[in-house]
Amino acid sequence: MTAPSAVLIRPLGADDAPALLALYEHLNPGDAVAPLAQARAVLAQPGLTHYGRFQADALIASCNLAVIPNLTRGGRSYGVIENVVTHAQWRGQGHGQALIAHALAQAWVVGCYKVVLTTSRQDPAVWAFYERCGFSASDKRAFVARRPAD
Repeated sequence: MTAPSAVLIRPLGADDAPALLALYEHLNPGDAVAPLAQARAVLAQPGLTHYGRFQADALIASCNLAVIPNLTRGGRSYGVIENVVTHAQWRGQGHGQALIAHALAQAWVVGCYKVVLTTSRQDPAVWAFYERCGFSASDKRAFVARRPAD
């Protein structure tokens, strides 16, 4: 009998860009993804970390954490988690929740006083998922402005 493959969460680097872009097909199917060179540049941005959860060598889930310097709250930074995605084949198995727990832990380690997460999903099951991850929908209200069409 073969031992199950190890599951690993780690920050993504430039070499992970192709796998991350492929995974994003499961975030918003059919949505255009960034060119590879741009993805590599974004993965190298200071203050922005993309975390990946791997099953063996396959990237199965990801999110990013931006740590924003701040002048209120005693100068403590805050975090923003975005682009939470789990490959469709791996959903419902706890991978996304473990990944978000890891990103939150990293935010607390660097001294963030809060972490914000927004979602455009209108599915109550998705909202319940984020609440199970420790987020509250009643603490703040998010507003979004989109760039006007050219």
